[in-house]
Amino acid sequence: MSDFRPRLGAVGDSKRLVYWIRRLSEIAMLGWLGMMLMLDLVLAVTTGGYQWLVPLCGACGIAAVVLRRRHRVNGYHIMLALSFGTSTVIGGTEFAGVPGMAETGSLLILTIGVLRHVEPVRRAAALSCVGLVVLMSEAVGRDYHGQGLAFSFLLFAGWSMAAGVGGYLRFQQERRSEAVHSVRRAERLELARELHDLVAHHITGIVVQAQAARTVAETRPEAVAPALDAIAAAGSDALTSMRRMVAVLRTEDDPARKPGVTLADLRMLTERFSADGPRVAFEIGPGLDDRTLPPEVMTTLHRVLQESLTNVRKHASRAAWVEADLRRHEKVVVLRVRNFGSASDPRVSRLGGGFGLVGMAERVEALGGRLYAGPSPEGAWEVVAEFPLP
Repeated sequence: MSDFRPRLGAVGDSKRLVYWIRRLSEIAMLGWLGMMLMLDLVLAVTTGGYQWLVPLCGACGIAAVVLRRRHRVNGYHIMLALSFGTSTVIGGTEFAGVPGMAETGSLLILTIGVLRHVEPVRRAAALSCVGLVVLMSEAVGRDYHGQGLAFSFLLFAGWSMAAGVGGYLRFQQERRSEAVHSVRRAERLELARELHDLVAHHITGIVVQAQAARTVAETRPEAVAPALDAIAAAGSDALTSMRRMVAVLRTEDDPARKPGVTLADLRMLTERFSADGPRVAFEIGPGLDDRTLPPEVMTTLHRVLQESLTNVRKHASRAAWVEADLRRHEKVVVLRVRNFGSASDPRVSRLGGGFGLVGMAERVEALGGRLYAGPSPEGAWEVVAEFPLP
């Protein structure tokens, strides 16, 4: 367990880095809106009259941006109403007002968020179209010395950019969600096949032991009790295996797989990879054998090792060598795969990681384990899978 916890520290460091990048970008965005609000205040001082409504509306827009994660739709509704009301008041009095820069910037930022996050998509599209109408009313109602047409073009261009960015982010998010769903469904189907193998393995053992007990009962009745204990233990193991895997199954499929994975299969997998790719040093620690590891853990270890080596071949083909080890730490077994001498492909971690990692995490978490994939303190790229042992 001591070898695995430092990797969790590396995960925490990367999360803190992402957190601070987001915080700094948020501060920069609010600073940009604050500068625009200062310009609105200068124009209000210069123009006077109803122009003071504009910086007030801009201040409300900045507040809506700050609170957009908690009150995204309500903040957008309030901003649309305030902006439209300000334009109506200024336009109805024939006052030569000027569109608010902080107000417009806030509306564009909120439009991106609405298109990206609001469900369903029809509602998000309708709200963004209402935002366009409000921006056009802002340009027409605050026609500063006949510049309404120019303002309309600029505000429409700004809305088009915001709508394009929001729509693109929504498309990427939906595409990734669909891909993740497909990967997880495929993993569940694979688990369903393996569940069939596990049940067949345990039931076969129970039947053999029951037949042996019946034969022995005729000549040695005292040997029946141990045989019954063995049958009960095999049944308990079968139930435990099924409970740990059925939790993630939602569909059925025709099972057709070769049952049984052993430690020899893991070593054979690394040898085949070494023949066509970088050399793999695979080490199995003491206290591990085919009887120590439950069958469902063995099959998942095989899948994680296979997927990790495939990722090395796809995303780090110039790696000098690969180090893999399987060790036991008290009631936990840890598989670690590391590649040296080649930087990882940035596509593996973009948008939350590759879909192979999603499938591996689905399997590992289904068995109550944890999965980490990322850079190690030594500068290598590693995949670490941890499984609790019964």
